[in-house]
Amino acid sequence: MAEKRLQEFYDEISEDLTRCVQFWLTHSHDNKYGGFFNCLDENGTVYDDTKHIWLQARQVWMYAKLYNEEEKFTTQAVLQAAEKGAEFLMKFAKDASTGRCYLILTRDGRPIKMQRTIFSECFYTMAMSEMAKATKQALYKTEAVQMMDRLIHWVREDDTDIRLGRPPLAGEARSESLAVPMMLQCVTHELLTLDPSLGARYRDIQEWSVQKALSHVQRDGTVVLENVSTSGTELPGSLGRLMIPGHAIEAGWFLLRYAKQNGQDELAQKAIDQFMNGPFARGWDDECGGLYYFLDADRYSPVQLEWNMKMWWVHTETMVAFLMAYQHTRDGDHLDTFARVYDYCYSKHVDKKRGEWFGYLNRDGSVSMRFKGGPWKGCFHVPRSLLYCKQMLSELLKRPTLT
Repeated sequence: MAEKRLQEFYDEISEDLTRCVQFWLTHSHDNKYGGFFNCLDENGTVYDDTKHIWLQARQVWMYAKLYNEEEKFTTQAVLQAAEKGAEFLMKFAKDASTGRCYLILTRDGRPIKMQRTIFSECFYTMAMSEMAKATKQALYKTEAVQMMDRLIHWVREDDTDIRLGRPPLAGEARSESLAVPMMLQCVTHELLTLDPSLGARYRDIQEWSVQKALSHVQRDGTVVLENVSTSGTELPGSLGRLMIPGHAIEAGWFLLRYAKQNGQDELAQKAIDQFMNGPFARGWDDECGGLYYFLDADRYSPVQLEWNMKMWWVHTETMVAFLMAYQHTRDGDHLDTFARVYDYCYSKHVDKKRGEWFGYLNRDGSVSMRFKGGPWKGCFHVPRSLLYCKQMLSELLKRPTLT
């Protein structure tokens, strides 16, 4: 039945993308100090002027991506906003002594906090790469490649800078998070779409990230665990049993995209079966709808207080994943899953009146937090999902079958 709704999906998602982007264009720009206000209430009012580097960089990437690929937003206003955001990043985001990026800045760019992860740097790289495409300026490509090389060094060779001087403790489990290989896979993809000649330089990290992601598939392929040991085995306790369905599904579409581009049919099937179908079946709340945030592989109660909340990004990534799976296979079950998540989102998350989505819902789908932008939610997951889904739906409407 969902095949009959392709035009409906396309029309609604197109309108929603316009509403969403307009929300950020209207409310988030800091014309005094540069960069963007991240913390916006339901109406777009700034309630905190702290600047979060994940979100600053993601918004630069998103604006540049829209400028590059969506005709409606191929405007000087969008490009100039992206350029001002990139300027703020290059001026304030990095610690000059280490090349690392901060996590949080004051409104005028003074550092507040640095995090023991690589994700600020990943999003910085993505922003610079997409800006290089948008502007054709070598400066941005240089920034992206230099940061990518640092990322590989920190992850593969020496994590001293990432640990910020904190030595490993005697009882500390040396674990590996799914987030690291999936993000490196994502960032590498961005660089190779900028310059395919970088393929030889980054082929090893691409293949490494695929194998590391696959190591999180445990128990004979029945679960995707968020954390595994450095040797790729299951860890004890709640840490080892932790499942984040949204992360697994997002990693799934990263892997499927890579597999399609490289003609790896077996990997494509694993991406769909093990990273998408399995986590979705485990994670869907049959009683209230939506996907749970955290789960325990042995079905104990998760220890995270927000485990049963319904989060915007989990659903946006699931929409991308199952529409991509349908585009790849034309298996109607995947489109039905997309439709189920779409219907949930457009009845619970979406604010058609003011634009953008409510990100944080209670288990029953009621709004828990009214803001549209916060320390972890910005101009990224919603517009990225809507853009990618619109592009895939456009292709599906032109070519509804694989033959």
